[in-house]
Amino acid sequence: MRRVLTTALAALLLAGGCSLTGDSDGTGLRVLAGSELADLAPILKEAREETGVSVDIDYAGTLDGVERVASGDAAASHDAVWFSSNRYLELHPSVKIGTATPIMSSPVVLGVRPEAARRLGWDSTRPTWKQIAEAAARRDFTYGMSDPASSNSGFSALVGVAIALNGGSDLDPAGIEAISGDLRKFFSTQLLTAGSSGWLSEAFARNGAEVDGLVNYESVLRSLNTSGQLAEPLTLVYPSDGVATADYPLTLLGTASPKARESHGKLTAYLLKPEVQRRIAELTHRRPVASGVGGDGPSDLKELPFPGSLDTVDRLVAAFFDRLRRPSRTVYVLDVSGSMRGNRLEDLKGALVALTGADESLQRFHNREEVTLLPFSTKPQDPRRFTVPDDEPKPVLQQIQQFSEGLRAGGGTAIYDSLAKAYDVMKQQTADDPDRFTSIVLMTDGENTQGLDYSGFEARYRKGPAVPGVPVFPVLFGEAEEKEMKDLASLTGGRAFDARKQSLEAVFKEIRGYQ
Repeated sequence: MRRVLTTALAALLLAGGCSLTGDSDGTGLRVLAGSELADLAPILKEAREETGVSVDIDYAGTLDGVERVASGDAAASHDAVWFSSNRYLELHPSVKIGTATPIMSSPVVLGVRPEAARRLGWDSTRPTWKQIAEAAARRDFTYGMSDPASSNSGFSALVGVAIALNGGSDLDPAGIEAISGDLRKFFSTQLLTAGSSGWLSEAFARNGAEVDGLVNYESVLRSLNTSGQLAEPLTLVYPSDGVATADYPLTLLGTASPKARESHGKLTAYLLKPEVQRRIAELTHRRPVASGVGGDGPSDLKELPFPGSLDTVDRLVAAFFDRLRRPSRTVYVLDVSGSMRGNRLEDLKGALVALTGADESLQRFHNREEVTLLPFSTKPQDPRRFTVPDDEPKPVLQQIQQFSEGLRAGGGTAIYDSLAKAYDVMKQQTADDPDRFTSIVLMTDGENTQGLDYSGFEARYRKGPAVPGVPVFPVLFGEAEEKEMKDLASLTGGRAFDARKQSLEAVFKEIRGYQ
């Protein structure tokens, strides 16, 4: 079980290394940081001007970053880590860290549409997580939450809800089984998912009427409320039995040099200055941690404990995907035109095979998941549908692997005829079984050469898609038309992913957080 989770988390790299403030000049700090900290770029630029310390950031998903530290990979090229929390990191017995300085904080809470908050009475009282789960079980409350294996806000929400439903006590495997019914009720009305807390709020702004609220960082919810994208600001609901709070500790690795330790000291001292803390709060809506600097939001929040066992956390995340959450349905529209011959087709096969669990990754196709593979070239081929059973998934996963390995390339590129076919397939499947997360993944390495073009597809889509609310996640690969693919993602409420700068396997696994 441990290997299953840690391999999955190691696949969550979001972007390559980049410098927020310029190249290191001997007083720099090489930092592996959670991807949500990109919003601190202006602060870190000002810090360099004031202190001379440059910060070279390598962005990663928080949980992926933890695994890079635990494996020892991070120490080879980083002096420090800066995640939303060190609690998961500290469960790894092999990890040795140095000084950890919290810089700001943000609890994971609920943002609820005012009408729903009034209807549920949450505008005047603080419900418990159990009461929230009961409202979900009655279908009185629907919501969106980010993926626990891709985003720390989703991970914190999963762990926090489980602890709260366990009476605020530490969890063990038996405890997970005891509360699995309540957890299943809670997750039964999660209708919106995302691979990051930021994209979750963007999706809610587009489709907010479809759900009653979000489980997200307080800071993200406050940013959404001030963005002007909502008809009414969300009501922030703070469960009375506790929250999980991110405290963003800037943490030295045990292998950091004396120079890096000096730079860490200068940078943290600057970031904790009252005027800088206020600037951070204004820019990011996270709470200051320096004494004497006030912040928004209630101050009497109860902090939920974090599980004391790595095995327990692993089991909880695995149970979420295989047993607790609503299952997903995805149609993969796969370009096998002549331009895909050779390495490109082999990369595609390898990416699909990886999702069958060949690398023991939690990013594999999950139990209860429905997967349809729709290859295309001059025209769409016959789709092949697979449903992974809730027990003994291996035979079906092997069938997907065999189908993927049998793909052959040749012919033209009918992108939009094939995409239209995918929506028709999705329409029939949704009519048969509507209670699933649904999405379409489009992988193409070139421009459309056959049949319906983008303008024709767009016109047809705007008249009314075959299945409303199904996003397309285009994957840029080879000579794919970048603007057209991004326009397609925007049209359908999806997001474009770029496999020209990282492996197709890594991109397919990243998309898993959105399915």
